[in-house]
Amino acid sequence: MDAAAKVAGCFRDRTILITGSTGFLGKLLVEKILRVQPGVKKLYLLVRAPDDAAAEQRVLHEIVGKELFSVLREKHGADDFQSFVKEKVSPLAGDMRRENLGLESTRAKQLSEEIDIIVNGAATTNFNERYIHIPITAKGDLAELHTHAACPSCRYDVALASNTLGTVHVCKFAKHCGHLKLLLHVSSISIAYVTGKQKGRILEEPFQMGQMLKNGRCFDIEAELELANEVKAKLVMARSNASTPHHQQLEKVAMKELGLKRAKYFGWANVYAFTKAMGEMLLGALREDLPVVIVRPGIITSTLQDPFPGWIEGIRTMDVVIAACYEQKLPCFIGGPILDSIPGDMVVNATMVAMATHYDCAGTHVVYHVTSALQNPLSCNILLESMYGYLLINPHVGDDKRTIKHKRLILFSRYGYFHAYTVLAYKTPLQVLYLANYLLHCGRITEHHSKHKRSLNHLMSLAKFYAPYVSFKGCFDDTNLRKLWGTTGAGHGDGYMFNFDTNCINWRLYLFNTHIPAVLKVAADMRKEGSA
Repeated sequence: MDAAAKVAGCFRDRTILITGSTGFLGKLLVEKILRVQPGVKKLYLLVRAPDDAAAEQRVLHEIVGKELFSVLREKHGADDFQSFVKEKVSPLAGDMRRENLGLESTRAKQLSEEIDIIVNGAATTNFNERYIHIPITAKGDLAELHTHAACPSCRYDVALASNTLGTVHVCKFAKHCGHLKLLLHVSSISIAYVTGKQKGRILEEPFQMGQMLKNGRCFDIEAELELANEVKAKLVMARSNASTPHHQQLEKVAMKELGLKRAKYFGWANVYAFTKAMGEMLLGALREDLPVVIVRPGIITSTLQDPFPGWIEGIRTMDVVIAACYEQKLPCFIGGPILDSIPGDMVVNATMVAMATHYDCAGTHVVYHVTSALQNPLSCNILLESMYGYLLINPHVGDDKRTIKHKRLILFSRYGYFHAYTVLAYKTPLQVLYLANYLLHCGRITEHHSKHKRSLNHLMSLAKFYAPYVSFKGCFDDTNLRKLWGTTGAGHGDGYMFNFDTNCINWRLYLFNTHIPAVLKVAADMRKEGSA
């Protein structure tokens, strides 16, 4: 039996509970398991819904109804595909933010007796506002870019409930599963990024309880939970005394500010990384002898080849820059030497090989950095060169049918340089507008000034989020991942069903032929939806 058959065979007759199946990686994992192992016994997909009927509709609409499943749909035929999905996929109305995953006790007990593997992929990641406004020129034209990049505007209470306590609830539920052979937890390398400077390799090691990224700071997870609850209770009481939309907005802003303040105080770049790190700490402290595998992916990009090249959902991280460059609506930004990126299908492949390798291995507690920087780094220069090359062959044509002349993006390696440039190029013109409005009392000037001030603030906010990542001097070790790849015996990864060998990626070809077109298509579709 070859390596691929062994991995696929591990999932035959298994019952798997998956949280986060409506997310990007979750969909890829569900599709891959069903495609390579139709003999899987059952996939329970936990989704937030009022009842099982609503959960089923979410699964049909948000997961199996997507283009991602077109290969599997074609393989089975339309009618047989529906029957196959109904037999193998069981939607569960629940909520990982609650005890027993929000399931009724009888249902929870029944599941605990069935499940062989739990994959915890749920998290609060979409922290930014739905639109990011970015100034185009000194005159202040605007672009609206959708993004799913995690920005520091996440509500502390929401992130704690999903990323921290949610992990605790999954762990407790797993410990009651009598036949469970593995709990796989999907995390992120962003939990190891720090607001200060850190050099050298970041090892594939679990976070320890109370581990801090800044020396001299006393860190207590229970105290953080109590603090968040106390602040929220005071805000809720204030809102109940004067329940208006304004007070509701103030509550959201206050919880966002609290989370960012606490994250930076202890050394984390943002609330997402902070709360995910706390989740890992609690998982390590509570697991006892529970076998646990932690997967920390890098910047996840569109699929390289499986089930087909270029599948992506939403616009994430560096895709904001790609879409803005194409529209010629991003004059400047910040960028580091390395973008530690990895195609989504490779993350899923590594996840499935890890699950097969550690299945039924008592006491397992291992971390995998599913990244590319050490083996085959993607640089900002390669990204920009690929974007320029793409624009030369595929120039952007505006609504007026005129070809938009391409200008090179000004990229700064340090936030300080970026900030100085924006002061000269954008903040100074805004001050001129402000003075003109003060002298002339013109309503149009007032509106013009306010709109472009908001745009500049959004750009600065986004840049501040990326700044810790750009200035990061560390490098994520992938020793465990390379050992895992070695167990497959697959050699060079091309053509292997569970390929996660980043050495086989030609970044220029992948970006030019696959990722950039995929991002631009998604951006165009999202704009159409927004204008509908």
